[in-house]
Amino acid sequence: MKAALEASCRYLAYELGPRKIRVHAISPGPLQTRASGGLKDFDGLMVEAEARAPLGELADIMDVGSACAYLAAPFARHLTGETLYVDGGVNIMG
Repeated sequence: MKAALEASCRYLAYELGPRKIRVHAISPGPLQTRASGGLKDFDGLMVEAEARAPLGELADIMDVGSACAYLAAPFARHLTGETLYVDGGVNIMG
């Protein structure tokens, strides 16, 4: 599913680029939310991910919001089709 979402992001960026529409995917890793509290073993997943994160901590919802704000700002006007990982570096650990 993740690979399909990332590919869709790239295809949409290509198709919508001529109309100056930018497309991105945000991959935050595990986030502590009310909904996640209902998932079996979610706390263990959070502990494991945090231990693997090169920064030693995971992102929270404010970090994800800040990344989204950056992508919507003029600073990122020439970025499109990207998947931005906001996960403390967990994604690079394989």
